[in-house]
Amino acid sequence: MPPISAGMTQTGSAIRERLEAEAKALGFHSFGVATVPLEVRRDYYTQWIADGKHGTMSWMERNNDRRLHPDQLLPEARSIIVLALNYYQPHPERPYRIAKYALGDDYHNFMLRRLKRLCRILREEYGGTQRPYVDTGPLLEKPIAAAAGIGWQGKSTILIEPKRGTWSFLANIVTDLDLPADEPVKDRCGSCSRCIDVCPTRAITAPYQLDATKCISYLTIEHDGAIPLEVREAIGDRLYGCDECLDVCPWNKWATPTIEPKFLPRAFPDLRELLAWDEATFSERMIGSPIRRVKLHRFRRNICVVLGNVGNAEDLSALQVVASESDPMVAEHANWAIAQIEGRVLK
Repeated sequence: MPPISAGMTQTGSAIRERLEAEAKALGFHSFGVATVPLEVRRDYYTQWIADGKHGTMSWMERNNDRRLHPDQLLPEARSIIVLALNYYQPHPERPYRIAKYALGDDYHNFMLRRLKRLCRILREEYGGTQRPYVDTGPLLEKPIAAAAGIGWQGKSTILIEPKRGTWSFLANIVTDLDLPADEPVKDRCGSCSRCIDVCPTRAITAPYQLDATKCISYLTIEHDGAIPLEVREAIGDRLYGCDECLDVCPWNKWATPTIEPKFLPRAFPDLRELLAWDEATFSERMIGSPIRRVKLHRFRRNICVVLGNVGNAEDLSALQVVASESDPMVAEHANWAIAQIEGRVLK
């Protein structure tokens, strides 16, 4: 099937205007278009993988022909539509922290449903072929979003939106419709280095350079083994993920709380009760939450590290139960936490 020229039905501008209005009605606050083919920092990504900076995220090594050449996702692709959805909200008052993106429901499924609605409009009203993605395919979302004028990749490698900041989920529609493209946004980080300076584990090794193997988000979410001893104290009270480099970005002065009810924080008990959850309780309580993907053993591992950093003598009995009953990896973290608390109590 040949590529669809928007002029065969309506002008590309009219199609874009129609789709952008529908996207805003669905809750997306930003809408941009990049022309295919486009530059997606291929050299940087290839070297980053070769240097092992992705850690154990082996899926990032696969499908890189398509990841680095988005036109291969759809052979006759002409445009990539990029949408952003605000998820910002203040941290709830708790003795531990969960990354803001994971405070409420998982964004993947319900954002994908909204994308499919937009795809249906394109297909039924204008023809062509569309492929929707919400962090679900081999796409480098941030460079594509930068090419589509949504924002720029800051020194932390996070996407920064003018007058929005860093708190956005990204979604993409690859289409063979030829739509008017946006101009990329100029990098406005200037001499600022707040994200680099604040990183607890020095994972931002240089401006625009991230070593995921040192990142607390990677260590508490993606990494399946023991958390290295040398970074456990730096994790502090962060149970799942880390927002430090996002929190300090000065562009977040423009951030406004999300109005999406699915992102409102879930209620969670204290750490001792969380540590006592069994598989059935964890699975039931985490239905619809992104935290469910770490599975119980990693969740318990993280709890032990946080208790080791901020816990007190009242937490020792719960940790001792886990140290004697859990798998060896979790037991080691529980014993580490016990030693940390006892060291503080005895001082």
